[in-house]
Amino acid sequence: MPTTSTPPPPRAPRRDAAENREAILVAAAAELNEDIDASLEAIANRAGLSRRAIYGHFATRDDLLVAVFTRGAARLAALLEPVSHRDARVEIALFGATLWAEVEHVRVAAELAVRGPYREQVGDALEPARRRLRRTLERGIVAGQVREDIDLGTLSRLVENAAVSVLDEATRTGLSREAGHRLVMLAGLSAAGLGWREADTLIAQAPELAFEEASA
Repeated sequence: MPTTSTPPPPRAPRRDAAENREAILVAAAAELNEDIDASLEAIANRAGLSRRAIYGHFATRDDLLVAVFTRGAARLAALLEPVSHRDARVEIALFGATLWAEVEHVRVAAELAVRGPYREQVGDALEPARRRLRRTLERGIVAGQVREDIDLGTLSRLVENAAVSVLDEATRTGLSREAGHRLVMLAGLSAAGLGWREADTLIAQAPELAFEEASA
């Protein structure tokens, strides 16, 4: 009777290969923020590698962009996971502030990630964060802090889109870090149903929502 052999487990990538891939991703994120049409040559030069080295990790430029954007989205989702506050309104504002602190320095690339042709893949990576936001909004609705006249799924998308709109405004107008920090919270709270005066008072009174230059 013929015997079958178990194939050996896949080999872990060599250390230098893993480091090169990381260098490519970091260089691509930085280069794309400066020039969203950045060539592979420009990215390779920034990473200190050859264009051939990039093709050793990514078959096409699109594959590289998907990896850059989904990596950033997964990092953002991980940062949002521990965000918590007993007041759902403060938690909503904290989501916005955390998002802003993470992406404001790569505004152009971040906007393309969530609104460009790769938004479906980016959305999959962001799904854990979106589930967290829906739970927070649901808690706010139960507590009477958040509007209840809109379907929860729609409301969650409106709050998320409010934050993306601030990113768009920041990209177009060169909004400062501090101004963006405040505006992203106001926009999210407004979408959740708070009046601007109520949102402004909440931000002013909650120490967790204060802008910190060092954290930016």
